[in-house]
Amino acid sequence: MKKLSIDVEGMSCSHCKNSVEKALTDSAGVESAEVDLDAESVTVKFDDSKVQKDGLKEAIEDAGPYKVNKGGD
Repeated sequence: MKKLSIDVEGMSCSHCKNSVEKALTDSAGVESAEVDLDAESVTVKFDDSKVQKDGLKEAIEDAGPYKVNKGGD
């Protein structure tokens, strides 16, 4: 399993937190996702043979009006 922290803009409440975490944990290969609203980031534990970073970013952005910061992998 790999662990990755992804910076995400646009998360501000518990609904945002739940939406992003659910979108990620519903993705194949994702074991866990934990949003930190204060840090505007999500930590994802995943199997990189089943899902890649781009797939994680796409799941986040498809979950709502969220923008993944491309610079901070």
